[in-house]
Amino acid sequence: MNEHEKINYIELPAKDLQLTKSFFTKVFNWSFVDYGTEYIAFSNEGIDGGFYKSDLSLSTANGSALIIFYSNDLEATQSKIEKASGAIVKPIFGFPGGRRFHFSDPNGNEFAVWSDKKRITTTREL
Repeated sequence: MNEHEKINYIELPAKDLQLTKSFFTKVFNWSFVDYGTEYIAFSNEGIDGGFYKSDLSLSTANGSALIIFYSNDLEATQSKIEKASGAIVKPIFGFPGGRRFHFSDPNGNEFAVWSDKKRITTTREL
């Protein structure tokens, strides 16, 4: 639903759109619509948006806004990111609201994942 003067859509750079589609599909189960060869769109993922072909990438070191995902199981989400060729930029750390980590997708865009849940200890770890 479009709401007056509320954030409605986000556009992000990506060097390789096919790599972007593969990564976000594997990790977050997103689906995309292609609009030509230089733009792909996603919807119903917390906010609608798209990726446009660009040699630029998002990085907090360069002053970029940080897009943050939520997870009920931080370690499981981190594992999926690593298996899909994402890189951990900042390992899991605590902050007053919970825990989070930063990662980059295969195109070098930096994102974060946070959780207000404590680490789940498995019997194998005991």
